[in-house]
Amino acid sequence: MKTFRTEKYNDFTKPAIRKKMEKALAQVESQLGREYNIIIGGKRVKLDKKFPSYNPSKKDEIVGTFQESDIATADKAMEVALETFKSWRYTPAKTRANYLFKIANIMRKRRFELDAWMVYESGKNWLEADADVAEAIDFCDYYATEVLRYDKGPKLHSYPGEKNEQVYIPLGVGLVIAPWNFPLAILCGMTSASFVTGNTVIMKPSEDSPAIAAKFMEIIEQAKVPIGVVNFLTGHGKPAADYLVRHPKVRFICFTGSKAVGLHIVEQAGKTQPGQIWIKRVIAEMGGKDFIIVDSEADIDSAVNGVRASAYGLQGQKCSACSRLILDDKIYDEFMRKFIPTVEAIKIGPVKDYGNYLGPVISETAYNSILEYIKIGKSEGTVVCGGEPSPGAGWFIKPTVIVDVEPHHRIFQEEIFGPVLTVTRARDFDHAIELANSTVYGLTGAAYTKNPKKIEKAKREAFVGNLYFNRKCTGALVGIQPFGGFNMSGTDSKAGGPDYLLLFTQAKSICEYIGKKTTKKKAKKIIKKKIKPRRKKRR
Repeated sequence: MKTFRTEKYNDFTKPAIRKKMEKALAQVESQLGREYNIIIGGKRVKLDKKFPSYNPSKKDEIVGTFQESDIATADKAMEVALETFKSWRYTPAKTRANYLFKIANIMRKRRFELDAWMVYESGKNWLEADADVAEAIDFCDYYATEVLRYDKGPKLHSYPGEKNEQVYIPLGVGLVIAPWNFPLAILCGMTSASFVTGNTVIMKPSEDSPAIAAKFMEIIEQAKVPIGVVNFLTGHGKPAADYLVRHPKVRFICFTGSKAVGLHIVEQAGKTQPGQIWIKRVIAEMGGKDFIIVDSEADIDSAVNGVRASAYGLQGQKCSACSRLILDDKIYDEFMRKFIPTVEAIKIGPVKDYGNYLGPVISETAYNSILEYIKIGKSEGTVVCGGEPSPGAGWFIKPTVIVDVEPHHRIFQEEIFGPVLTVTRARDFDHAIELANSTVYGLTGAAYTKNPKKIEKAKREAFVGNLYFNRKCTGALVGIQPFGGFNMSGTDSKAGGPDYLLLFTQAKSICEYIGKKTTKKKAKKIIKKKIKPRRKKRR
């Protein structure tokens, strides 16, 4: 079995690497504005209704034009996926795994191109884009090795006269609804986990990042994954995706996105439809209101760097981003004195330029929502940094810090999903844990402290799916830090972990009566008893 290792990131400080990226950016730029088709069972589908994808760094620049799916198209995708499942479900695990290994290798070869698409369509800086592609590669390699492990089945206890085994069989047709903030990694992870376990997929990317998804679909075809196993459907949530969520033949929905949409999916999927013979499974990751605690016994300089990276990487648009900074009152002044200059030094601008760290937020809708939250923040606390748009042709907002925030404030409780950090004082470490746990979310969190007893306390009491100590709260690695949260952060699905593929399968226990077998040693004893040797008669 192939040994899994995480993919290394590109080092853009090296001139040769930067030159490759610049070449890829130029090549992708020449392809902007093209039209892309829906792909169902290998057939290209064009529809009358279309929608554009824009470059958030240059908001009037069209990245691509896409088809707006309707219910009839969704029905066709379901028909193909159902028919394909009849044969794909019996494809050997090794064959399915090899398709993922092929996809991973193709992404390695096309890595700079994929990086460039994310720069243009998702507003990711070079490092964030490259990390996204590396994670997508990791998902493919990891789930391929995992499905081979699952194929062996678990070790069961033996019972005389019986042969017992447990096998994992696929569920059926799955609907994958992916987000824009990790437009390749999460899309690839959810889709690859779905079909490597023997299911067929209807893949619907976010309407804000369909071009990157189209490139992933291109790679699936390049890897010669059988036609109909993955079907590519673009468009907004309604009507097609909403219709498929309710469809009686959809076996599971794999979703990453907002709490509002996630809860809507859970509600709709929970209603049994006519002709539905199973309970639909929802695998959901729905964001967070993530914290970093900086204790009185922390390395302040290390914490400053970790908070900055966690709060403003990808413009605060990671579900794992730090949006709540909880500072022990004893080190509050020292921390803020060191932290604010590092935030003010962040370079903002179009991420096509390698020198710009903070790019745009994804869309006008996000831009307006974030500015509205900043307005609320000004009424609830005090803005000490940022708090306004940044000039430019894109959706740029300055990195913002709001202090004097209390746990009952909206900006402490509600997910903002932008470059906005709230700061709250804690009396001590116990109070900090209490503050950390006081939202409806439970995705990621971190604590900076040198005190082992406090670390143990946080391990027991901090209620999040991913907890880190003395490092940033973003950047979970596949196979190393399985990712997924509690409460309104989702179903704690643990993507990139050893339990994840269980969610896409159902276990079947099989018992075969084979009769009592006799060992050679036991057989010899039986023979000796039945055939007694004759004694020689004395003469």
